[in-house]
Amino acid sequence: MAESLESIFTIEAAALKFGAGAVEELGWELKRLGVTRVLLVADPALHEFELVDRVIGIIQRSGIGVTRFEGIAVEPTLESLELAAEVALSAEVDGFVGLGGGSTIDTAKVANLIKRHGGAIMDYVNAPIGGGRKPPGPLFPLVAVPTTSGSGSEATTVAILDIPELKLKTGISHRFIRPSLALVDPELARTTPAGVTASAGLDVVCHAVESYISKPFDARPRPATPDDRPPYQGSNPVADIWSLRAIEFGGRFLARAVADGDDLEARGTMMLGATMAGIGFGTAGVHIPHACAYPIAGLKHAFHADGYSHAFVPHGYSVIVTSPAAFRFTYDSAPDKHIRVAELLTGRSVGDPGPDSLPRALIALMRQVGAPSGIAALGYGEADIPALVEGALKQQRLLVGAPKPVGPADLERILRESLANW
Repeated sequence: MAESLESIFTIEAAALKFGAGAVEELGWELKRLGVTRVLLVADPALHEFELVDRVIGIIQRSGIGVTRFEGIAVEPTLESLELAAEVALSAEVDGFVGLGGGSTIDTAKVANLIKRHGGAIMDYVNAPIGGGRKPPGPLFPLVAVPTTSGSGSEATTVAILDIPELKLKTGISHRFIRPSLALVDPELARTTPAGVTASAGLDVVCHAVESYISKPFDARPRPATPDDRPPYQGSNPVADIWSLRAIEFGGRFLARAVADGDDLEARGTMMLGATMAGIGFGTAGVHIPHACAYPIAGLKHAFHADGYSHAFVPHGYSVIVTSPAAFRFTYDSAPDKHIRVAELLTGRSVGDPGPDSLPRALIALMRQVGAPSGIAALGYGEADIPALVEGALKQQRLLVGAPKPVGPADLERILRESLANW
């Protein structure tokens, strides 16, 4: 009997408020959501810009109490998330604010989940690494206030964590952990160093390209029940709109945003692009580059990127280094889509289109913003490829979204080609 295929896709997105000065309306938004006391989860690096105290003042002027948590780990670990959850459980709060980059917003998501529904964090982590438990109901209101332009966490249904003892990254994924509101203020992007802007912006591009070039929603098996329909449903006509616009923004504005922190048009547009890409991939999903990125980030912490305080592989770099080879591999699944992406990234038509058209466009952007040339620059060699393949294969939740089947030999080829892109 032929397998029944999906015929339905769902579009859900966080409410979005965008514009210069938008952060000043945070207190009003919290009152609208019925919050009386919040846990402010904030990146402590923002004290340098007096932003944490400014946001506390905005909240308090609306008559809302504030408890703060600043124990953020860049690329959250299970330990750092457990600390945040402990603080949330002990605090008398009925709402959350995440102020910072994706790591901060993901920390707020997990703290909110445990505060509202209890249990251990690993209960909710994606199977087979964790228990794969689904939250039984909605969470407390969470307003995400991003200060970077990258993860799109303010609009997504996922929270990512690093488990060093297992040498891998994984996540929690469910519609209920998506923030209630993404409050995106371009003026806050001034706080981000150029190197962080480069890595985060390449993550935006990868999110958008992977979601646009993912398995179509109607090529997936129909779930037994609506509750079994995954958050990552595959490319669809609505998610494609968000993804394509984010790709265009990356091609037009990322290099400018890296070059000049005071270029608010570029930095603000990249912030908006991050949220738009989050809506796109939050529905369609990501696949091969992100599956490879988790072991790349988890197995070694020797690389020290500009703009970061300690040695580790920033997420945007961990995804972008395999993207040229990944999209060379997927080209024959949808040539027209690959060429369209290349044209949006470069701003011009592609002459003599073929499997290398999109990889060339991605490599040109990587070089323009100072990205590492490949996984060798991150500390990996030929001898590490089997372990990287093994780690990527554990990310079946992502790999099933690839537009064509991908097995161990394919991943090995992609990783080998990614040792150096130039």
